[in-house]
Amino acid sequence: MFKVKKRTLLLIAGIVWLAAGFNVARLGVISYFEIEQQWYWYLLSAVIFLLFGAMFYNMSRKHTKRIMGYEEESQSFWRFFDLKAYIIMAVMMGGGIVLRAADIFPDWFVAFFYTGLGCALALAGVLFTKNFITPHSGSE
Repeated sequence: MFKVKKRTLLLIAGIVWLAAGFNVARLGVISYFEIEQQWYWYLLSAVIFLLFGAMFYNMSRKHTKRIMGYEEESQSFWRFFDLKAYIIMAVMMGGGIVLRAADIFPDWFVAFFYTGLGCALALAGVLFTKNFITPHSGSE
């Protein structure tokens, strides 16, 4: 029930990561309108993007290899993540929601950090989608 081809898991992962990235980056961009514009905020966004982008790039390769290594062609649609990834995602989302609701971080932090993080998340979505579109051996 609710099974898809294992390559389709890459598309599902791509959609999930693109949606998450867009929403996080959107919050960052909105916060940019709330702060005094300084060049270094954009530089900090780029640094955050590069740091998280490298991490999410490696993560997308690992999950693509895991997904393509499934022996059965049909898999449950939620198997685009493993348990560890779901736990990390829940902690990150829950923590971000709680911290933003508590208004702990100033707008300048949300602006540069969320913009960089959101763009890195979206990049992971693009990578998963690319791996869905481009047939590969699972080593990407």
